[in-house]
Amino acid sequence: MYKKVSLFIAPPLPYLESVSSRSRSFARLAVQGLSPVLRGVHTGVVTPDILKSLGVKLSILGHSEERAMGETNEQVAKKTRIALNSGFMPLVCVGEPSRDDDGLHFEFLREELKFSLAGLNRKVDASKLAIAYEPIWAIGKRAQDAISPTDLAETIIFIRKVLTDMFDRKIAERVTILYGGSVEASNASALFKGTGIKGFLVGHASLDAKDFLDIAKSLI
Repeated sequence: MYKKVSLFIAPPLPYLESVSSRSRSFARLAVQGLSPVLRGVHTGVVTPDILKSLGVKLSILGHSEERAMGETNEQVAKKTRIALNSGFMPLVCVGEPSRDDDGLHFEFLREELKFSLAGLNRKVDASKLAIAYEPIWAIGKRAQDAISPTDLAETIIFIRKVLTDMFDRKIAERVTILYGGSVEASNASALFKGTGIKGFLVGHASLDAKDFLDIAKSLI
């Protein structure tokens, strides 16, 4: 199964080395955030160079919890550029706080994407860039509170349209887009098939090994 699914594990920083040694045969290592400093000696900062030496391949950026503590789109954009320059795949999280019948949430998404990816070369290597759509209103709840597959498919089309406007169609089609928000084993298959996503950013369900395995199986 592991040859068909790419698994990334993003443990808290103190556990990076131990998780890396235990998961090397079936998963790659990720981090939950990235320093805005590229390299050098900075007290209290874990630089990308240090993370790279531990085998980190991906960094989650702009997670809703980080944004809730004041992280701005501009800071996310800077970290995205640092990640790419450091050889990491940035997984840039975007998502509206609420949905409305007037479609204003789409404008929120457009602005968040535009400014979180600001400064990237229009010829960016799409194979090294990933987006996680995580609607804030759906995070940390149960499966029945997740977005509907129909709404998810519509949103993924919109995200790729924004990426096309920012870069070009070929790049937009190649960028990996994941979904996060109340993903569980019971709804993973419905959310994955036919919606245009390439996988999931799993939160609470990843704490249960069986649930996490069942979610992974839904991608095959």
